[in-house]
Amino acid sequence: MPATQNLRLSVQNMSCASCVGRVERTLLAIPGVEEVNVNLAAETALIRLGSSAVIPDVVEALERAGYPARTRSIRLNVSSMSCASCVGRVGQALAAVSGVLNVNVNLATETAKVTVAEGVVELSDLLKAAADAGYPAQSADDSVIEDRSTRKESEAREFAKRTAFAAAIALPVFLLEMGAHIVPGMHELIGRAIGHQTSWMIQFVLTTIVLAWPGRHFYTAGFPALLKGAPDMNSLVAMGTGAAYLYSIVALFAPSLLPDGTRAVYFEAAAVIVVLILLGRWMEARAKGRTGAAIQKLMGLQARTARALVDGEPQDVPIERIRTGDILVVRPGERIAVDGEVTQGSAHVDESMITGEPVPASKVPGDPVTGGTVNGAGSFQFRATRVGAETTLAQIIRMVEEAQGAKLPIQGMVDRITLWFVPAVMALAAFTVLVWMVVGPSPALSYALVAGVSVLIIACPCAMGLATPTSIMVGTGRAAEMGVLFRKGDALQQLTGVDVVALDKTGTVTEGRPELTDLVLADGFEHGEVLALVAAVEARSEHPIAEAIVRAGRAEGSVSQDVQGFESITGYGVRARVAGREILVGADRLMTREGLSVGALADAETRLAVSGRTALYVAVDGLVAAVIGVADPVKPASRAAVAALHNLGLKVAMITGDKRETAEVIARETGIDHVIAGVLPDGKVEALDELRGAKMRIAFVGDGINDAPALAHADVGIAIGTGTDVAIESADVVLMSGDLRGVVNAFEISDRTMRNIRQNLFWAFGYNVALIPLAAGALFPVFGLMLSPVLAAGAMALSSIFVLTNALRLRWVRPAMDESNLIDSGVERAVPATLVVAEYGGKVQ
Repeated sequence: MPATQNLRLSVQNMSCASCVGRVERTLLAIPGVEEVNVNLAAETALIRLGSSAVIPDVVEALERAGYPARTRSIRLNVSSMSCASCVGRVGQALAAVSGVLNVNVNLATETAKVTVAEGVVELSDLLKAAADAGYPAQSADDSVIEDRSTRKESEAREFAKRTAFAAAIALPVFLLEMGAHIVPGMHELIGRAIGHQTSWMIQFVLTTIVLAWPGRHFYTAGFPALLKGAPDMNSLVAMGTGAAYLYSIVALFAPSLLPDGTRAVYFEAAAVIVVLILLGRWMEARAKGRTGAAIQKLMGLQARTARALVDGEPQDVPIERIRTGDILVVRPGERIAVDGEVTQGSAHVDESMITGEPVPASKVPGDPVTGGTVNGAGSFQFRATRVGAETTLAQIIRMVEEAQGAKLPIQGMVDRITLWFVPAVMALAAFTVLVWMVVGPSPALSYALVAGVSVLIIACPCAMGLATPTSIMVGTGRAAEMGVLFRKGDALQQLTGVDVVALDKTGTVTEGRPELTDLVLADGFEHGEVLALVAAVEARSEHPIAEAIVRAGRAEGSVSQDVQGFESITGYGVRARVAGREILVGADRLMTREGLSVGALADAETRLAVSGRTALYVAVDGLVAAVIGVADPVKPASRAAVAALHNLGLKVAMITGDKRETAEVIARETGIDHVIAGVLPDGKVEALDELRGAKMRIAFVGDGINDAPALAHADVGIAIGTGTDVAIESADVVLMSGDLRGVVNAFEISDRTMRNIRQNLFWAFGYNVALIPLAAGALFPVFGLMLSPVLAAGAMALSSIFVLTNALRLRWVRPAMDESNLIDSGVERAVPATLVVAEYGGKVQ
C-alpha cells in the first residue's frame, strides 16, 4: 500500500449534520486515518489513509457506528483455472486490489464473486488484477453498474411509495381527530355514529400501522443512536412522535394514570408528522439526484464499447478490455473510446466537451484524440495511449467528484454548531416540558407534550447539514459543464477573496504559437546559413519560440544538420555545436553572461521589442551574428477577459520572462494594469510576493512547466487546461478552454456558489432561531397560540426542500463569457509579419 491513499466511500444512513460529525469522529479514531471529509448531500466520505490503515477496518468501523459503507458484488467469469491452486491464486490477486472486502472463487462454475466498497473499485481494476495473475476474466453481469443518480431515483421511488401508503392510512386519522375540532357538528356526529372511544381505537390501529411500516426507520435508527449517546435527526423524530403516540395510548387504555382534564389523544400528530417527514425525504432524494446531474452528463460521454483491430479484423469489444497500444477504428459519427494518437486516416472531431470550442478540430496521423469526443466526417485509426482511469475524461470526472465532496472553510462553523445542536435541542425540549408543567395553564401536561414534541420536530438539523454540500455539488458540477474544473474544492471559496489576477504571458495571454517575423544580420553573415544553424539547434528544444524558428527553417528548405552537446540554459537560452561550430541562441542576458558584445545589433533588438516582438540573439563561434524577432499573437479573448476581470473589481498583472518593451506592448493591447518583465522561472514566486504586497490575495494563471511553482505558491493557482500535466497538477483550478474566458467564468461560478451557500446557511440557521421559540410556546402568553407538532413537521420538511431547491438554481448559471463575448472585443488575431531579412548597416529594413 502506498504511503498515503485517498479513499472515497458511499455512506448510508446519514440524515443530518449531526450524522456527519459522528461519521467523521468514527473515521478519525481509526489508526492510520489522516484526514476525513464527509459530504451529506453526496452521501460520501473522502478519507486520506496512511500506510498503517486498511480499508476493511474503515468499513467495519462505519458498520459498528450505524453508518455502513455501501458495498456491491461483482461477478466475474474467470478463464484458465484448472485446480484448487488456481482458485487460491485468483482469490489472492483479487483480494489484493485496494477496496476489495471479500472474494469467493468457484472452480466448478469458473466464476468469482467479489464484494467491494462502492466507488473504490472499478470492474477494470478487477479484470486487470485477474489478467496480470494469468487468469483472464470478464464481467458475468449484463447490467450496468448502478450509479448514484440511479440509486437516488430508486430511493425516491421507495420514499414515494412509503409516503403514499402512509398518507392514505393517516388521512382517516387526521379527519377523525382534527375534523371533530374544525368542522362544526362533526364531533357530535362521530360520537353518535361510532362513539369517541371507537374513534380513538381506529386512530390507534391506523397510526400503529403508519409507525410500524412507513415510519419504522425513524425508530430503528433513532433510538439506537440515542442509546449510544449520539442522537441525530432520526432520534428527534422518534422521540417526538413516540412521545405523542405513547401519551395517546395511555389516554386510551389507562386514562386513570393521567391527571383530570388531560385525557386527549395525539395519534394524528404522530401519523401526520411521519407522512410530512417522509414527503420531505422523498423530495430531498429527488433533489439530491439532480445535484449529481453534471457527473451523470460526463459519465454519459464515456463509450461502452470500442471497435478494436483483433488479428487485423475490427471487432466490437467492451471498453474495459481495451489496453494501451491497441489499435482502434473510429467511423463517422462515433464517439472516441479512449485517449490516443491517430495512426491512419483523417477526420474532423468535435472536441467541444473538452475545449469548449464549437469548431471541429482536424485530425491527421500523429495528432492526439481524446476519449469522449465525437468523430464527424471521415474515418481513422488510432493507437490507445491512455485507458481506464488514465483517460482525460476519467480524470475530469475524478476532479469533479473530489471537488463536489470538498469541505469549504465556511463548513467548519456549521460542523462546530451541529456537534452540540441535537443534544441542545433535546435539552431545550425537556426544559420546555418542565416549564409548561410548572407554570402552564390546565391541562398543563397536554400543553407540555405539544410544546416539547414541537420543539423536537421543528429543530431537526437537516437544512444545516445540506446547506453547504448541496451548493458545492451543483456549483462545481455546473462549473465543469462550463469548462472550469475545481481540483481543490476550497478554491471555490478562496476565489471570492482574490484581489489581483496575475497572468503568465506565453500561452495564456498570447496564443503560445509564435511565428518568426524578423532576422537582422550582422556584417559578414548570410541569412540562409544563420537560419539553418539556429533551426538545427532549436529543433532540440520544446519551447514554443523554438518551434517557430524550426518551422521558418523548414519553410525555407533548411537541411537537417548534426547537433552535438545540446544544452538548455534555463532562463537564458540554448547552446550546441552544429557542424563543428559553437552556436548560442538566447536573450541579451545570455550574451552578457558569456561576455559577448551585441554591438550595433542592440538598436535593432530594442526596435523589435518596442514593436511587440520577442527578440533573441544568435552567436556563432563567439561572435554575435544576428538578432531574431518572434511575434506571439494575442488570443482573441484576452482583451475582453481582462476587461471583464476589471468589471469584477480585480487588478490584472502580467508576469513574463520577456523584455519589458515587448511585455508593455501586450499589456497596452489587452488593458493589463501592471507588468513584471524579465523574470526567470524561479523568479515568478518572488514576483507573486511582490504583487501580494500588503496582504493582497493573488490568483495566478499559467500553462507551462515553469509556471508550476507559481501556481502552487499563489493563493489560487489556475491552469490553462491545454497546458502541461505538471502545471495542471500544481493548480487549484483547471480551465479546459485554452484562453482567459475560463478565468472569468471561474470567478463567476465561485461568486454565485458562495452567495448561494450564504443564502442557505442564513435560511437554515434563521429558521431554527425563529421557530424554536415559537414551537416552545413563546406566543401563548400574549396571543394564546401554540404551534402544532404537525405544522412543526411541515416547516421542518420545508426548510430542507428550500435549501435543496435554492442550490439547484445553480444549474442554470450561464457563463459570464462565451463565444458571443469575442465579437467586437477589440482584439484582432495577430497575423505574422512577412519575414524581414537585413544586413545591419545602421538601418533595419
